[in-house]
Amino acid sequence: MSKEPDRLFSQPLAQVPDFAFNEDVVRVFPDMIKRSVPGYPTIVENLGVLAAQFAQPHTTLYDLGSSLGAVTQSLRRHVRVDDCHVIAVDNSQAMVERCREYLNAQDSMFQELLPVQVIEGDILALDFKPASVVALNFTLQFIAPEQRLALLGRIRQALVPGGAMILSEKLRFNDLEEHALLTDLHIAFKRANGYSELEIAQKRSAIENVMKPDSLEEHRDRLLAAGFSKVVPWFQCLNFASLIALP
Repeated sequence: MSKEPDRLFSQPLAQVPDFAFNEDVVRVFPDMIKRSVPGYPTIVENLGVLAAQFAQPHTTLYDLGSSLGAVTQSLRRHVRVDDCHVIAVDNSQAMVERCREYLNAQDSMFQELLPVQVIEGDILALDFKPASVVALNFTLQFIAPEQRLALLGRIRQALVPGGAMILSEKLRFNDLEEHALLTDLHIAFKRANGYSELEIAQKRSAIENVMKPDSLEEHRDRLLAAGFSKVVPWFQCLNFASLIALP
């Protein structure tokens, strides 16, 4: 996997463009997300562990907003169920191309992995097959808020009994003091990982128009409205969390 460090925002920009998952981001994405999202390696590895508890034969496992395929690789390392496969979907051509390279490399290192299909496409237009696991790993926050409930409803309809959706997101907090504290701690996390004040500020400007986080309460209420019967938070580190939603 690419080892190129993230220096995309290290120089002053006259105008900071909206964040996009383009070739520049793809080159540095592993470094960017590790240094920006507290707990990310733990979430990804344990997504595979959790998926192994819910995966069922004759079903599909979805990685929606798959980026470079870290979750897909984790699913394939941990899930040992007959006659199921992974479909990884992302709308960034650059991400999809690199994802396929990484999965091919994984195939060369391991035997008897789950089959995988990588699709360049819009998850809002996806025709879901019967699924036992659906992973939305830091993806829903990039979907327009008014489109989130319908997407979750379609995922719920695709899930077979005994399956699960695993949703990881950055959170905002309704309590202003709590929100300010965890935002400050997240900034401290990025400083500790070598980002400068300029990089932090410019990245925040780039992403604020394209990423719209919800509160934990909003996620829970929406998931229940989409038809899920139970929502169980299983991980939180600062203002990032992951939930299990059961049909």
